[in-house]
Amino acid sequence: MVAVGSSSVLRCSLPEFEFPESFSSSSKIGLVKNAVRFHPRAYLTAPIKASEEPRTSLYVNGESDSVCGGKNIRQMSTIGKSTNIMWHECSVEKLDRQMLLQQKGCVVWITGLSGSGKSTLACALSRGLHSRGKLTYVLDGDNVRHGLNCDLSFKAEDRAENIRRIGEVAKLFADAGIICIASLISPYRKDRDACRSLLPEGDFIEVFMDVPLQVCEARDPKGLYKLARAGKIKGFTGIDDPYEPPLNCEIVLQQKEEVSESPCEMAEKVIFYLEVKGYLQA
Repeated sequence: MVAVGSSSVLRCSLPEFEFPESFSSSSKIGLVKNAVRFHPRAYLTAPIKASEEPRTSLYVNGESDSVCGGKNIRQMSTIGKSTNIMWHECSVEKLDRQMLLQQKGCVVWITGLSGSGKSTLACALSRGLHSRGKLTYVLDGDNVRHGLNCDLSFKAEDRAENIRRIGEVAKLFADAGIICIASLISPYRKDRDACRSLLPEGDFIEVFMDVPLQVCEARDPKGLYKLARAGKIKGFTGIDDPYEPPLNCEIVLQQKEEVSESPCEMAEKVIFYLEVKGYLQA
């Protein structure tokens, strides 16, 4: 049931600072500048002006939703199967966290075949950034399946859900101002693109480990290719399930049988990209 009622509400306008009469104009200006510089929201503690404006209250399932000037003050949402939810804003935002950390939050998404060196690169990249005083966190595909995604199999639909969950977690890390390094096969373009769409333009940095299948199979660090060839593992990427290479990724790291860069050298290429794009400073 929805009920509509009218009343009046105090509408807040921009605040004004008040100073003792003895303060000179230059002193007042200096204080205001410092307040805003050290805390952009410092003015919120100053006195505010108020004016009356009609308000409409909507009562949905017994809860009030105020409408002021045609805009909802509290807007209830339905996201997926979650109903009657509301996004709660915090006074400490992404920019504040980035200023604290002196870096910009982003997601470095490392994709490639099993055995292409994704996890090794992720750890080398994390170590390289850590040595520069930058805060990172690695979301490794296998590690995440030990907890958050332990209920998912390797069927196509579960793989898609695995990527979706990791994408959402990576988004939270980036919003926290952290450089999140996601390292997982993520074989399908549409799933990687869906994760990219979660972040602002430029904040999703896709790194493709372009390593031939024969090289990855020769390495076979987990013995999975051998099991897949023997038919003991079904739906293994590169053997009986496809891997879709990125079409427009930010970084490609190629490795061939005769030429192979060290993990540190590859990590330095990624770090250079982050530096050029301004992610290593606030």
